[in-house]
Amino acid sequence: MTAIVSGRVAAIQMVSTHDIDANLQEARRLLKEAADQGVSVAVLPENFAVLATHQMLECGRTEAGDQPVIRAFLAEQARTLGLWIVGGSLPLAERPDGTAISDRVRACCLVFDAQGQEVARYDKIHLFDAMVEDAHGQYRESDTFEPGEQLVTVDTPAGKLGLAICYDLRFPELFRALRAEGVDWLCLPSAFTWQTGDAHWHALIRARAIENQVAVVAPGQGGQNSERRRTYGHSLICDPWGKVVSELAEGPGVVVADLDGDQLAELRKRMPVWEHRRL
Repeated sequence: MTAIVSGRVAAIQMVSTHDIDANLQEARRLLKEAADQGVSVAVLPENFAVLATHQMLECGRTEAGDQPVIRAFLAEQARTLGLWIVGGSLPLAERPDGTAISDRVRACCLVFDAQGQEVARYDKIHLFDAMVEDAHGQYRESDTFEPGEQLVTVDTPAGKLGLAICYDLRFPELFRALRAEGVDWLCLPSAFTWQTGDAHWHALIRARAIENQVAVVAPGQGGQNSERRRTYGHSLICDPWGKVVSELAEGPGVVVADLDGDQLAELRKRMPVWEHRRL
């Protein structure tokens, strides 16, 4: 297990709109609030800066260019605040190997260390193509996004972190594979619809924590983002026993908890489910 230096982490909840500049200013405020609470790693929600589908392609090309706006913002905030930042998700019109994407973008979760260096990138693997009984009706992420293919872990001040985004939560094999890579905790930046979140959010997060014996930090969008889109919120931090230790139902804010490496090690020792697997 990675030695935990400082285990205080934050899940940042936002109610992002179609105004990218306003979203960045709100993220700045909330990251400062997290830093003021002694957090070592802060996790932003999915689509924290860019929410509207029609903005994704243009923003993805900008972020893949030599004058990125959102990536520069995240690097600056990490450096200024002395804080590791998991940047929720943002669009990138470029694959990890540097090849350009012409017709779609990747939904990328970027991690910046406290010096403002980009140290990890995860591209969302599972894309949300589904019918939902809300004002939006149908979601087809695959029309805009190209799926990723790679598992990503990164050593942070709070332990070894496994990266996932939103709809990934429904695919337990991904989290099994991350646990096999030795992660201590997982993050799940999300923008769950109100209907799907109300039905499944807590159950799925607690299941992923319990079955893999890892903490889960799950920040979400939480409120009325636009006329047609309402997100579930309930950003939370769940311990490896499946207990929700901190939660915010709705509206912008910061959820903070201390991850306990000793507790994690003791739990895995007392109930070594990983060694008991038969299949």
